[in-house]
Amino acid sequence: MTRGSCLCGGVAFEAGDQIELRNCHCSRCRKARGAAFAANLFVPARAFKWLRGEELVIAYRLPNAQRFGNSFCRICGSPMPRAVPTRDVVLIPAGALDDDPKIRTSSHIYVGSKAPWHEITDTLPQFPESPPPA
Repeated sequence: MTRGSCLCGGVAFEAGDQIELRNCHCSRCRKARGAAFAANLFVPARAFKWLRGEELVIAYRLPNAQRFGNSFCRICGSPMPRAVPTRDVVLIPAGALDDDPKIRTSSHIYVGSKAPWHEITDTLPQFPESPPPA
């Protein structure tokens, strides 16, 4: 199991059976994370469990956006996991992890809208939008 928590410690969770770790460069993820990209870990919904503080997590859905949401601790503002019911997965901001998930980043997605001031310097696959279905 991989554990994670928020900055104030009010929220904690654990997850197993990681599917993938991706860096998303879309403008929405950049704004939500306040960074050049969002490193997101995906786990099956059945493999995710809140340990404490689920009631402290606020979910924000961007109006008229099919795929974007943002969850955060209402006390400290730390980005927190959110369910993606259309895919039966939970998206976990990698920065919220306390443990090494034992998998590494597999790709960069939405590089077609990446920040012009950020340069991707690794050799991971890059997709202008989302990757093709597996």
